[in-house]
Amino acid sequence: MADHVELRTGAYYDSVSLMQVSRAVAATSGVEAAQVAMATDLNLDVIRGMGFEVPAAAPNDLLIAIRGDDSGIEAGKSAVETALAELRSASGSSAGLGQAPAPRTLGGATRRGHANLALVSVPGPHATTEALDAINAGVSVMVFSDNVPLADEIRLKDAAAAQDVLVMGPDCGTAVVGGVALGFANVVSPGTMGLVAASGTGAQQVMCLLDAAGVGISHCLGVGGRDLSAEVAGRSTKQALAALAADEATTSILVVSKPPAPQVLSDIERYAAELGKPVHWATLGAGKPDLTAAVEGALRSAGQAVGEWPSWGAGSAAPGQGSLRGLFCGGTLADEAMLIASEELARSEGTHSRSEGTHSRSEGTHSRSEGTHSRSEGTHSRSGQIRSNIPLSPELALGPDLRDDGHVVIDFGDDSMTQGRAHPMIDPSLRLERIAVEAADPTCGVLLLDLVLGFGAHPDPAGELAEAIRKARATAHSDGRTLPVVVSITGTSGDPQGLERCATTLVDAGAEVYLSNAVAARRAVALLHKEAAQ
Repeated sequence: MADHVELRTGAYYDSVSLMQVSRAVAATSGVEAAQVAMATDLNLDVIRGMGFEVPAAAPNDLLIAIRGDDSGIEAGKSAVETALAELRSASGSSAGLGQAPAPRTLGGATRRGHANLALVSVPGPHATTEALDAINAGVSVMVFSDNVPLADEIRLKDAAAAQDVLVMGPDCGTAVVGGVALGFANVVSPGTMGLVAASGTGAQQVMCLLDAAGVGISHCLGVGGRDLSAEVAGRSTKQALAALAADEATTSILVVSKPPAPQVLSDIERYAAELGKPVHWATLGAGKPDLTAAVEGALRSAGQAVGEWPSWGAGSAAPGQGSLRGLFCGGTLADEAMLIASEELARSEGTHSRSEGTHSRSEGTHSRSEGTHSRSEGTHSRSGQIRSNIPLSPELALGPDLRDDGHVVIDFGDDSMTQGRAHPMIDPSLRLERIAVEAADPTCGVLLLDLVLGFGAHPDPAGELAEAIRKARATAHSDGRTLPVVVSITGTSGDPQGLERCATTLVDAGAEVYLSNAVAARRAVALLHKEAAQ
């Protein structure tokens, strides 16, 4: 086998397109491994981890790495050229003779099309310019882009307030406006409940639970995961609440959020109380209901019956010995799992908190990125310690290798892990690699995973995940270990991937599957303790 590594300066392509190029090249006869990506630090680490020797490069350079036999190398290089030519052809098409040229700015496009909503999905450093262009044209904007500086987010939302339009985001992964799905979103029925969501996968989980209960939504207005931080102070949440309160199709509102800054949540609660419509709360935090419990509360308030949430293969797994390893694509789902598992582990391990403020978060104490996700000013209890790249408190932060022998939860969708590459709901390769690592680790007792279906997500996420689960369990078995796997699946029967098909595929690979992320988290902890699992 030989390696071919090539660097092309100034040849930029977006990460999703290059992921498709990489897969096409890797599938070429005679090619053993291939990666075509922009030379960001994260991508360079991935390519080096594949065993390639990488030359000095800058983030705007295109890096091509192919391993195979001689014929495979040549075929792979040809496949690269073909795929890149197709990308250039698609992006270079122009208007015909006599037609007006395409608009050159987002503001120009919105004015010409008489739009009232624009979607921005460009690299984070460039998103602010595009979003401001739309705002100045008088339209609301959904900023799908992540890695947007905090100061720019505040600037965008203040500009939007002045124009009386709404900014959804930055890092707004999910929205449904008038029945139209934007970003990552599931197929749900129309209804009268409106959602305001400072969370992407959290909003999807809530919408899917409501759909399973036969309740539809009017709109889901995402506001970005940092909106309820102390710094952003709910700027977009207030505007979204006001918009839903004025919407005739909306009779009640549910606010969904990652753990918010307490004083911001209190301010938003006071604001919501004056709107004249019932507002329910699915805001994660210490002493607060998990997302499933919050949905159940909202359903009961509306006079809806609450039954048992769907599951597949429940109770089939044998318990494991070791630590919990949660590998998530959804940040809010990871947050919820840590909050639940920490309490469950504290009880089962007999290491209860020294104080009542175990997982509460508030401003000024910890930040995941640029001071936005602040945590409790009290010290987090070390009971049921779960280390993470998005930890519940600073002392539980993982090191750069994201490894620890104890309980670990990793959010593969965190901003730090999506620079220069697609979100793991689109490109799950990093998580699939980590599943294999955990399978070979004798300290791994249970794998807890999420799988999010819907528009924008991988077309067959269950197929790749099932294969990784099957191999992981076989690896553990060859080591004389049992490796139970629990999967939280967020989806509906109408999703293009097929909820039942995906769940069955995972069960066939040996996993237990639950629609409720909260139920999945509790089940994963129970499987670490034989008495609880039986």
